[in-house]
Formats: sequence, structure tokens, C-alpha cells
Amino acid sequence: MKKIDHEKELERLDDMRVYEKEAYLQGYRNIAGIDEAGRGPLAGPVVAACVILPENCDIEGLNDSKKLSPSMRDKLYELIVESAISIGVGMADEKCIDEINILNATKLAMKLAVEQTDTKPDLLLIDAVKLSDVDIPQRSIVKGDSLSVSIAAASIIAKVSRDRLIEAKDSMYPVYGFKKHKGYGTAEHINAIKKYGICPIHRVSFTKKFTV
Repeated sequence: MKKIDHEKELERLDDMRVYEKEAYLQGYRNIAGIDEAGRGPLAGPVVAACVILPENCDIEGLNDSKKLSPSMRDKLYELIVESAISIGVGMADEKCIDEINILNATKLAMKLAVEQTDTKPDLLLIDAVKLSDVDIPQRSIVKGDSLSVSIAAASIIAKVSRDRLIEAKDSMYPVYGFKKHKGYGTAEHINAIKKYGICPIHRVSFTKKFTV
């Protein structure tokens, strides 16, 4: 990066630490960001991540995973893993989603992600969701993946983790093109469902309208 670009990036990251700074001033130390990937797809699990970053951690390029290219997400994934105090990943599979609905499955995946951290968070910053059965102080932040470095980090860990899980299924069910669309409802994917029916990783509650 050019010097001016580097300085602007550090300023942007500092702006994304507003919630973390406030929490540190209130005495919190292990501040965890939580986000999910995979609420919308027709197949596969919803995956959540819980990430605790060190105070004043600067990972240049860190942002909402949806704003990043796949190659940049992969690069940042490795940097987050190297830098984080602790990371937990949780998931709820397609059968769980069909059974308890996608919102409850998302909350379950988030709870499991918190439980998977080897350092217990003392504050949770969560993207747009509230967890009713987790005994840790929490703040729900709308569009948090663009406003908090901790949630942005979690969004990248969740997205890359889920993409890799789905890509691994491509060779098992090659007619659906999972490696390309990651289970989302593209025209190609929907046409494959109409032609071949659903496979074991499809969400029945999401795909039934294409199979009648």
C-alpha cells in the first residue's frame, strides 16, 4: 500500500473500533464479535463464528465479508487466525434448519460458536441478532459486520468456513454446481433441482416450491 492509502486504512479500521473502544472503557477485555454465513442458501448448513481480537488489532482490509473478493477473504481468514486471541465456529445443518427454522438455527450456530472458544468472552457484539439463552452480556448491532472489526472478522471466518464445507460437497453431488454458487439459489442451481430433485444436503423447507 502507498503511505497515504495505509494511513486511510488505519483510520477506517479505527472507525470500526467504536464499539470495542466503548466496551474496553467499561471494563470488558475479551470482546467477541459474532456473525453467520448461510442464512439464505437452498442447501448446506448455516455457520457462525465467534472471534476475539486483541485490543488495537490492525488487520488491513478487514471488512464485511460480502464486500470482499474470495481471494481477499481467504487471505484475511489466515491473518485473523494468526492474530485472534480465540476463535469458535458453530454450525446447524440443513436438517436442523428444516426442523427449527433458519432464525433459530442461526442462533443455535452462534451459541455453539461461543461455546467453541477456548477463551470465554465477557462481551458479545452480535450482527443484528440477540441470543436469549447465553449468559454473557451482549449487544446486537444492525449491519455490525460493517461497523465493528470484531464482527467483520467473524463474518470472514464464518463465510470462508462455510464455503469450504460446501465446496467439499461438490464432488459428491456434481450436478448441482455447489462449488460455483455455494448452495445459493442461482438460476443454474434451481434448474438443477427441478431436473434432478434434491440431494441430502438440500434444505427441504427452502426447496419444496421447486420440487412440486
